[in-house]
Amino acid sequence: MTEDLPALVIGAGPAGLMAAEALASAGHQVVVAEALPSPARKFLMAGKSGLNLTRDEDAAVFASRVQGGSAPALRAPPGYLHDEELRAIVAEFGPADVCGWARGLGVELFTGSTLRVFPVGMKASPLLRAWLRRLAAQRVELRTRWRWQGFAGEALRFDTPLGERLLRPRVTVLALGGASWPRLGSDAGWVGWLQDVGVAVAPFRPANMGFLVGWSPAMAPHFGAAVKGARLSAGALSSRGEWVLTRQGIEGGAVYEISAALRDGAAGVVDLAPDLDAETLAARLARPRGRLSVGNWLRRVLRDPVKVALLLEWGRPLPGDPAALAALTKALPLRVAGPAGLDRAISSAGGVRLEALTPALELRARPGTFAAGEMLDWEAPTGGYLLTTCLATGRHAGLAAARRLGGP
Repeated sequence: MTEDLPALVIGAGPAGLMAAEALASAGHQVVVAEALPSPARKFLMAGKSGLNLTRDEDAAVFASRVQGGSAPALRAPPGYLHDEELRAIVAEFGPADVCGWARGLGVELFTGSTLRVFPVGMKASPLLRAWLRRLAAQRVELRTRWRWQGFAGEALRFDTPLGERLLRPRVTVLALGGASWPRLGSDAGWVGWLQDVGVAVAPFRPANMGFLVGWSPAMAPHFGAAVKGARLSAGALSSRGEWVLTRQGIEGGAVYEISAALRDGAAGVVDLAPDLDAETLAARLARPRGRLSVGNWLRRVLRDPVKVALLLEWGRPLPGDPAALAALTKALPLRVAGPAGLDRAISSAGGVRLEALTPALELRARPGTFAAGEMLDWEAPTGGYLLTTCLATGRHAGLAAARRLGGP
């Protein structure tokens, strides 16, 4: 059975729903096919700890944090999507636009001390319910348990509760997610089908992830402890946010801020005393230790047992010279064994390469088919950048698809 329809969106996450809204607002009939029993599973998971919608920054500054994940091919054809155009897409629907859109759904927002913007209720579910109601009022049809199984000529094949079905849309927006948290729907099962029709796809890698550490037994009492008031750096990236020691390694916002550089081979260091210059710290370390153990003496200086544990773990043998010990404390090597797995990363790098797309986010190898969201090859830090970029690219692809359809 083959069904003809004007517009199809595959994937009911934020990018797909935003693409559907853009198409429906232009007057087009839209079907959204979702593989799971309910939409936006990863979006709802993100909202369990407080839904960080965006960040209260200038749109251009905000968009500058979004980077294409892979270098373009040396002989990329003219008219392909560049990093600058990707950032322009994000700036077109930046923080102020996202806030206005959310308020239009009846969701009150507040801005935290780090400029991150959240719903007052801190949950994703009220926003999603309001959004789905508005889409239903626009006659967007959501079909759950419709799992895409690849192309069949001009049609697309689906495994559905009614058996195999073929859809033949005039335009299609793919919003299938990346490769992180596969149990929530982003399993990258689409990669082979796109490659088969000539779409270049960069391998997926973890992004905004923790790192593995082979801790000594002495660190066990500190598992679960937060590291506060330290600065992490790797390459050109740095952060003073909190991070957490776990049985497997390190994770948390400050780690995610530098994770791309650390993953790509930059040496990581931690400044355990960022509010003290090296000379002041050396003077404190030069005071007589008396009968105190090394650990107790360092606790008096650093005033934090977790920082002392890290210094003893990653800094031994400790230098005896106060100036050298101060230098080590302010640039302690971050001894990690590698990134944690892709399945638990907050996001992923890799996906449809930018040179496989036009500036309209249309697949060069398959005209009439657009792509958006985390399935594209870009990455950004946490803090609202991920969700806003998914919304912005979904909107851009939906508007482009609507233009291709023309009048309703």
